[in-house]
Amino acid sequence: MKKLFLCIGILSISFLNAQDISDVIRYSQQEIRGTARYRALSGAFGALGGDLSALHVNPAGSAVFLNSHGAITLSSQSINNDVVFGNDLNPFNNFRNTSSTNINFNQLGAVFIYDNYNSESSGINKISLGLTYDQTTDNKDEFVVLGTTRNSIDDLFLADAQGIQLGLITPRAGETIDGLYAFLGENEGVRAQQAFLGHETLIIEANDLDDPTGTGYSSNIASGVFDQDYIYESTGLNGKFTVNLGAQIDQDFYVGVNLNSHFISYDRFTEFFETNNNTGSTINEVLFTNRLSTIGAGFSAQVGAIAKVANILRLGASYESPTWYSIEEETTQRLETFSNANGTAIVNPDVVNIFPEYTLRTPAKYTGSVAILFGQQGLISMDYSFKDYSSSRLSSDNNNDFSNLNSFVEDNLQNAYTFRIGSEWRDGNWSYRGGYSFEKSPYKNTLILGNKNGFSAGFGYAFEQFKFDVAYDYTQQKRNDQLYPSSGFSNSVLIENYTENITLTASMNF
Repeated sequence: MKKLFLCIGILSISFLNAQDISDVIRYSQQEIRGTARYRALSGAFGALGGDLSALHVNPAGSAVFLNSHGAITLSSQSINNDVVFGNDLNPFNNFRNTSSTNINFNQLGAVFIYDNYNSESSGINKISLGLTYDQTTDNKDEFVVLGTTRNSIDDLFLADAQGIQLGLITPRAGETIDGLYAFLGENEGVRAQQAFLGHETLIIEANDLDDPTGTGYSSNIASGVFDQDYIYESTGLNGKFTVNLGAQIDQDFYVGVNLNSHFISYDRFTEFFETNNNTGSTINEVLFTNRLSTIGAGFSAQVGAIAKVANILRLGASYESPTWYSIEEETTQRLETFSNANGTAIVNPDVVNIFPEYTLRTPAKYTGSVAILFGQQGLISMDYSFKDYSSSRLSSDNNNDFSNLNSFVEDNLQNAYTFRIGSEWRDGNWSYRGGYSFEKSPYKNTLILGNKNGFSAGFGYAFEQFKFDVAYDYTQQKRNDQLYPSSGFSNSVLIENYTENITLTASMNF
């Protein structure tokens, strides 16, 4: 068996059919993040306003401020994943818990209030201008699984190779491994590259070794029992910068508009290791490593209004347009195999696969809100938001055809709503808060991604101009992750995620 050690310059290639439905969900959802007061009420601020993070629920909320206001927020996030193989011989022996903690700088902003002393003629009592930065998603996540299954990763390479000619994935005289890997990416796409990796490391071989036009393949890994380890690590964050304009009209009506500039930063590392001693196997170990790096930028707009129906009642409504993202992705791969009889084979292309830029349109969002105020003593606030995830669409100016993926999105995603309720009560300079949130799964099959439940609590203390707020929030959600989506390898993991945040906000009026 041959050893391949490669160290050649980076190449830019087009990578076809690499995106999947998980990309749509990852960049379409936004977590409850922001100021401590906002998080303590589980984000139920659509009819309240008067908080910097409330602007992102309803832009009219900036005009509720009585004075110019600024705030900065830090949070500590702890993630716990309880993980078990979905296709296990004995899932109870394959349970693993992975936990991680990180610190986030997740909010900064200010609202400037301009009173109109000639409001009798115009009806406009004041105008507000808001400038904010908010982290919308923390992409940090990690888990490890170890277990025994009857499915081998050879299924991935076999499924991708079937129908591809042997001559296409066999290096010609003088052709380097890097050069052929890059050529396949530029001209044939991801399936051909995976087939090439599997063929060069002898996981698969052609049924007819002498026919370069042959398209049938078989595995050198015999069926039986496989010990498998899988590591998943992701980092990065999604966020947005917002310019807000609001106004108070005739004392009891508020309107506002946001222009949002979004960004994406997402990096993922996965490593899969499989061993077997099955009779008839000529490959006994497989180590498969993948890295993905994603950056993106997007734009959206929001409009909203709040009405004081009575001293005790406020109503709010807002609309957030789809976000139009332009996204670029890069990947690297490495595949290594070991045979008890013949030793090691390594394919480590020194090639960065640069995906052609594509566009993602996320669903629009509609929010209706109600708040009940009990004078200066306290309040209860509720928000109901709605998104149609099946309306998400991918497109490209690089002749990439996303029609099959868009049809898959339309068939498998659904309308989803979010309900949030929060309450705040005051005792002198102290404020005490709590909340609950429920987010329906965007998948029709909730076994893929379950509904999300969250609870929150917090308190604050107000000086003359300064305020300090603290919040704790907790969410729980189940999901089923296929290790390699859109592949012939069906192994998956069941994950129950628990996320806790402690958030601190310092704010001041000026």
